Amino acid sequence: MLATTKLWWYTARSGGIISWALLALSVLWGLALSTKVFGKRPRPNWLLDLHRFLGGLSVVFAVIHVAAIVLDSFVDFGAADILVPFATDYHPAAVAWGIIAMYALLAVEITSLLRKKLSKQAWRAVHYLSFPLFALATIHLLAVGADRRTFLLRLVVIAGTVAIVVLTAIRAYRADRHDLMVSPKV
Repeated sequence: MLATTKLWWYTARSGGIISWALLALSVLWGLALSTKVFGKRPRPNWLLDLHRFLGGLSVVFAVIHVAAIVLDSFVDFGAADILVPFATDYHPAAVAWGIIAMYALLAVEITSLLRKKLSKQAWRAVHYLSFPLFALATIHLLAVGADRRTFLLRLVVIAGTVAIVVLTAIRAYRADRHDLMVSPKV
């Protein structure tokens, strides 16, 4: 009986953690592709497809996370609580970061699906939301996640965050060098 009464709670916890992990992997994979750590050769389509798949799967698990929270009886979450930042009485700031992250995740995923219909600049501008999205999702996880105090989760969050920061720095450094090399001399 106890296991069935906590089914939605365990589903919400695991769905949130899996969604965060898939998001981190998608951001890492995207950075690995954009920094060309795999070399300068043309990359097979499956490398980009894996990045897209990880991002899409992150959305699926975010939906599972939110649906399970609504179905769980521990906290009574209604539509406003899961859709409007700061509407809930349950850890309002921490939940707000998750809600904002959810909207950013949806924006990145929807514009990625519509990439061929958007200008490169519009797609890129929205895709850059991946960085604050990762930060917001991480803050949400560490502020309200039930497993936030476990050593293993903290270790994974730190390792993933460090890897993303390092690859982002490499990407920014290479972009600055490229801009310096192609900009006209004054």
